[in-house]
Amino acid sequence: MSQDDMLSIGELAERAGVTVKTVRFYSDRGLLPEAARSAGGHRRYGPEALDRLRLIRSLRTLDLPVGDIDRVLDREDMWEDVIAGQLKELGSQLAALRWRRAALHLLGEGTAEERADRLRLIGALLDGALPPDTSAPARFWRRVLPVRLPARQVTWILDAAVPQPPADPTPAQVLAFARLHALVTMPCPPGHDWRPPPPERDPEYRPTVLYDGLGEAYELVAPALRAGRAPHEGEALDCFVSAYAHAHGARDTPGFRRGLRLRLDRSAHPVMDRYWQLAAELATPHTPTLGAADDWLRAALTTSV
Repeated sequence: MSQDDMLSIGELAERAGVTVKTVRFYSDRGLLPEAARSAGGHRRYGPEALDRLRLIRSLRTLDLPVGDIDRVLDREDMWEDVIAGQLKELGSQLAALRWRRAALHLLGEGTAEERADRLRLIGALLDGALPPDTSAPARFWRRVLPVRLPARQVTWILDAAVPQPPADPTPAQVLAFARLHALVTMPCPPGHDWRPPPPERDPEYRPTVLYDGLGEAYELVAPALRAGRAPHEGEALDCFVSAYAHAHGARDTPGFRRGLRLRLDRSAHPVMDRYWQLAAELATPHTPTLGAADDWLRAALTTSV
């Protein structure tokens, strides 16, 4: 290539509509290789440098980091990975903006006293992270569940019981998630435990059997919940009662059902009731929570006895 075909750094900058400082920056980073140097040591670029510089500018307009531009300019196979990574990061940024918008709308509503309470709740929930994560509810459930449950059971319970932050929340959902976070992170009163106590004098009690059966019962009752049908006897209730009976080495009899109803009534806990109320506000439409399924089955049990 002759010297006449080459461009000085100033000429390249002028044709590309950028500053000499910009061209020098990309050159120093290796994104814009020099074709040669003049006798005086000045940079010289070939005609293809103009197209390359314009491509770099287009990628920077899309906020692609310089490091990623370096990866894709000379490796066609890296485009897909880099774009996927950028789309994932952009999705996180958009979700954060939606949560911020909903939180601001929430703070703009209500009285001064309500605003102060909501600001406290939101501050504790977000703590610099948008959108919020689900680590606090997950820790709560690990405290609530019986010890030594198999990992597979803990996994399905957490997946079903812990609400996911909505991607585009309403102000009401932001408030519900903040209240849920406050509920699961509040200290347990001295002398109390949210974990259900093990049955007294029942060496045959097997929580693994119980939670397997409950999972099946909750699946069976889901269609009735979605259809809005009132609690009634049937396969779902039989499976629910059978789960407790088998877990205690007993049989499903009228006497067992009466005793189970009384035991379940005594084990009701206001914290759990509040948890499921807030979880229902965060659930997607037509997706009943485990709490709703359990309430339906308990009501059906009451009807059956």
